[in-house]
Amino acid sequence: MHQLIVLAAAEGAEAQSPLAPNWWEVLVTAIGFAILLFIVVKFIVPAFEKTYAERAEAIEGGIAKAEKAQAEASAALEEYKQQLTDARTEANRIREEARAEGAQILAELKEKAAVEAARITEQAQAQIEAERQQAVASLRSEVGTLATTLAGRIVGESLDDDARASRVVDRFLDELESQNAGAAK
Repeated sequence: MHQLIVLAAAEGAEAQSPLAPNWWEVLVTAIGFAILLFIVVKFIVPAFEKTYAERAEAIEGGIAKAEKAQAEASAALEEYKQQLTDARTEANRIREEARAEGAQILAELKEKAAVEAARITEQAQAQIEAERQQAVASLRSEVGTLATTLAGRIVGESLDDDARASRVVDRFLDELESQNAGAAK
């Protein structure tokens, strides 16, 4: 019987349901979990929080730096555009001044050329008049000599008297000039 009791006790222990928890195992597991939870909460979570905060700060700082760099780039671009506009305006002003100055120089050169042309024309006319007067005087003396010689041969007497010869020549030339003036009209 004794065997039966041992066997019944062994069966009674085995007869316990496999779904029923062993309270000693639950207690040991709960204590181990609590210790692990304490270590995680005390040491690991603050390290993760610190790392997260540093990364968030770095990202925010990077964003702020990027925004600042973007603002500086925009300001530099606006300044460049303004300088470009100013340079174009200055170039246009210089170009217009150069055109005006060129037109003024051209006008001055034309005026100088006109004055010089008028002076040269006047000088040429004066020279032509002087040469004409010289030619007339030369012709008068030659024509006078020829006329007195011819008249002396026709008349048969010598016209060597200078005063008489001069009067005859002057009268002859005056008649020629009046005939030329009448024919020219």
